[in-house]
Amino acid sequence: MSDLTHFDDQGAAHMVDVSDKQITSRVAVAKGQITMEPSTLALITEGRAKKGDVLGVARLAGIMAAKKTHDLIPLCHPLALSKVSVELTPDPANNCVDIEATVKTTGQTGVEMEALTAVSIAGLTIYDMVKAVDKAMVISDVRLILKDGGKSGLFEAE
Repeated sequence: MSDLTHFDDQGAAHMVDVSDKQITSRVAVAKGQITMEPSTLALITEGRAKKGDVLGVARLAGIMAAKKTHDLIPLCHPLALSKVSVELTPDPANNCVDIEATVKTTGQTGVEMEALTAVSIAGLTIYDMVKAVDKAMVISDVRLILKDGGKSGLFEAE
């Protein structure tokens, strides 16, 4: 288990000590999507959802979630984020909304979990706001596509 940083030598979970790590600029980008019925996507894009501006609320929820990741995931460090952006792009050809989050900080640990959390919560917020008309929506393909900074350097998904 020595390769897994969130476990000690006895296999017990613990918060990683980052105090000796170098402070560097860090960025992470995550993506995902929520697929729905064409009529549900039209409801969202035409602004006819009874709960209001679905994409605007989902964007804010994603941003807020990134800022609260340490409250949601037990071993995440609280971070001072310098940027969180959440882009929601309707894709009528595939009956979905593509979700992309970019998170930046300057610190001693990365922001991958914050970007993934932003995407997940944005998708869940869309689901919540229109579930009355489409309970079969699917949130999928939530993944890290880019991470840079720190000792491990650049990661780009294929």
